[in-house]
Amino acid sequence: MNRRIAIITDDPGWHGARLREAFETQGCSSEFVSLQQCGFDLGGAGEHLVIPGFETRPDGVFVRGVPGGTLEQVVLYLDILHALTHLGVCVYNDGRAIERSVDKGMTSFLLHTAGIPTPPTWVVGEERDLARIVKHEFKAGHELVLKPLFGSQGDGLVRIRQGDTLPEPAHYSGVFYLQRFIHTGNEDAHDWRVFVINGQAVAAMLRHGEGWISNVAQGARCHPAVLDQELKELAEAASRALSMSYAGVDILRDDKGRAYVIEVNSIPAWKGLQQVCQMDVTQLLVDDFLSCCHGGSLTEVI
Repeated sequence: MNRRIAIITDDPGWHGARLREAFETQGCSSEFVSLQQCGFDLGGAGEHLVIPGFETRPDGVFVRGVPGGTLEQVVLYLDILHALTHLGVCVYNDGRAIERSVDKGMTSFLLHTAGIPTPPTWVVGEERDLARIVKHEFKAGHELVLKPLFGSQGDGLVRIRQGDTLPEPAHYSGVFYLQRFIHTGNEDAHDWRVFVINGQAVAAMLRHGEGWISNVAQGARCHPAVLDQELKELAEAASRALSMSYAGVDILRDDKGRAYVIEVNSIPAWKGLQQVCQMDVTQLLVDDFLSCCHGGSLTEVI
């Protein structure tokens, strides 16, 4: 039977091409689908979901991107993913996992309550609370990083030092997500991206940035890395805490060697990782995804 897979993305690029090739090797056809073109049709008989290119529901959905937009638009996009799961379609990662990770505040909360080391974090909506936290942290000799609550690829990150002017609330949609800045021992940023599939850490890379930001999208360089036991265990625990089918877990070590999970990505890119590791990451993902479609996933659901 020819399985028909929807690859959710607005920009297929390298990842879309690699996924389509990998699905073809498994006898599956695939279509690129934008959530912006999806919707509900509850006016009569049929599937009740509008998914371009699919008159009937797809056999599986691989999520490579969720577009931004207004609150209402983003809710609709996630509702489509939730509805597909409700109808018994394998969605990878599903809407719940994406909700947990796209919201940095919830990510930090779930990591912290699971006992996973992550930097001290605050999420507040009032400028007076922001000022209070900044004053307290400066008094203790710390610096802070201010991030958009919803954001990726290192965009909008601001390092706050003693004497710096605080950004305007409008720049962060009225919500301040603050983390204590972790000093790694030198001024050039570096951290580890660990890739987890079905609860198992499969590969890692070391990212070196110019300055203090180590995102590849901001110009960081990717290097091969040994997936040691500490990185492996931390990444797998973080993936479990957020119930991910697959995840990119960002970990850094401070100047004393202590490891912290910084972020967990539910739609991680792997082009940089593929350049520095021997295994075929796309094929591993597709094999696990098709296993989930057969009901064979071992991922724990919380």
